[in-house]
Amino acid sequence: MQRNYQTASFDLQCIQDLAQQTAFHEAGHAASIYLGNKQKKLPAVFFQIQIQHSVQPNTLSIAKVIDGRLIQNLPIAGLENFQDLSKLEQLNYQAAYEADVINLLVGPLAEAKFVSIRDDEPFSFNLINTHALNYYGGSSDVKQAYAYLEYFIPSKAEREVKILELFLQAFQFIEKRENWKYILNLAHYILENENDIISCEEAIEVFEQC
Repeated sequence: MQRNYQTASFDLQCIQDLAQQTAFHEAGHAASIYLGNKQKKLPAVFFQIQIQHSVQPNTLSIAKVIDGRLIQNLPIAGLENFQDLSKLEQLNYQAAYEADVINLLVGPLAEAKFVSIRDDEPFSFNLINTHALNYYGGSSDVKQAYAYLEYFIPSKAEREVKILELFLQAFQFIEKRENWKYILNLAHYILENENDIISCEEAIEVFEQC
């Protein structure tokens, strides 16, 4: 899941802040993929976290979750001929793409929540929307979420209703105390990890230790 965030500043504090924001962003994705799918009784999917470290201690320049999409494990023919599928098959695809969209949105939402806590600012559902996620590295996540919905929901108005519904579910996920604890622990693990890859098994072990 590609995080988009650019800055012209090379100030050490700015670099460290961005490293922390990135760690929470990717920890949000990972927690939602593993825990969110598990809570919905959906199949487990493989993912890993790729890290490119900065020269500064305890900082990273790039981190991103690789894979972790349910929809990728379903036949491509179903994407191209969704309306021809049986009702049960359509429900299976719907469960997969809705979970994937939520998992995309949780990343930038987790970053937004971290920033609000760090800066001692209010954080509520009424103060944030999908457009605001662009300020938290979420432009590609939101773009991908809409691309998913376009496959299955022809009406733009209906897509907007659905994205709001899934956005609320993503927000509710990070607002649960136990879920935020999982995100917090994995974010710290990402920042402290010296390897270039955090495997799916490693991330799950961090979650299980909670």
